[in-house]
Amino acid sequence: MSQKTILVVEDHPETRELLSYHLKAAGFQVRSAGTGEAGLELASRGLPDLVLLDVMLPGGMDGLEVCRRLKQDQRTRRVPVIMLTALGDEVDRIVGLELGAEDYVSKPFSPRELLLRVKAVLRRAAPQESEAEGFAEEGLAIDFEAHTVLVDGQDAGLTATEHKILKELVAARGRVLPRERLLDTVWDTDFEGTSRTVDTHMRRLRGKLGPYAEWIETVRGVGYRFNPPHKTSD
Repeated sequence: MSQKTILVVEDHPETRELLSYHLKAAGFQVRSAGTGEAGLELASRGLPDLVLLDVMLPGGMDGLEVCRRLKQDQRTRRVPVIMLTALGDEVDRIVGLELGAEDYVSKPFSPRELLLRVKAVLRRAAPQESEAEGFAEEGLAIDFEAHTVLVDGQDAGLTATEHKILKELVAARGRVLPRERLLDTVWDTDFEGTSRTVDTHMRRLRGKLGPYAEWIETVRGVGYRFNPPHKTSD
């Protein structure tokens, strides 16, 4: 297995060094940046496997804006992001998740907890490419290349938009996709939709999945997650 690369974007040198030390000790390659602009440049120059991103960054680009840009860029939008937030700052955590961050760690953090979070997010992200091609469990069979979805052997009759939504959900299997991220990835960038647009299409999609509709979970206040009950263990 190739060594995973973690990009650390943190402006405090001591914290950046501490993060780098523990990540390297755990077997990761580490690249680091002290500003949001430098972090984006490093991410686009060579895709990391995960980004550890501090919310409070100096200059005109904070961590939330960096996360937004990473998730809007086709090259980097599938790179998982863990936000580093101030203890008790719930607003930053919620906004970060809505922008597409996979997880967050509060400062001051436990190095052991941080490594556990990093490894868990990497495990969830690993099967994305293969799973995006299709899915088959129980009576639900999906072939995205052939644009077919069978529910107990019958064509579900999904629209093109519903296919796109389902593909995003299956590719991110087990992770929460915020409504705003679905709007960015499923619809055209100039489409002026709202969270209700996503909810309406999700309701129609669930209606066509029959007994497997419950595999698409609603995460209140954030978005949706594809979470079939017979998920293969890591």
